[in-house]
Amino acid sequence: MAKKISMRQCVGCGEMKNKKDMMRVLKSAEGFIALDMTGKKNGRGAYLCMHKECLARARKNKGLERSFKMSIPDEVYENLEREFEEGGYE
Repeated sequence: MAKKISMRQCVGCGEMKNKKDMMRVLKSAEGFIALDMTGKKNGRGAYLCMHKECLARARKNKGLERSFKMSIPDEVYENLEREFEEGGYE
C-alpha cells in the first residue's frame, strides 16, 4: 500500500503542497514564533511555501494572524525574513 502524502496549505498563496516541500512556522506555548526547520517541535504550526513572495503575501493577507489567532508584530516577520535568507530560500 502506498504511503499517504501529508498535504498542507500555504498561509501565503493558499496552495496545497506536500508537507516536506514547505516550511513550518511555529508558535510555542509561550507565544514565541519562529521557523521550525525540523517540523517536529511542539506547538501550533502554520505552513509556508519556500518562497519569499509567500511570506510577503502571508504578511499582507494576515495568514499567520489567522492561523495563530493573535496579532503578530512586524519584528516577527522581519526575523522570519532573515531566517528565510539565511536558509537560502528564494
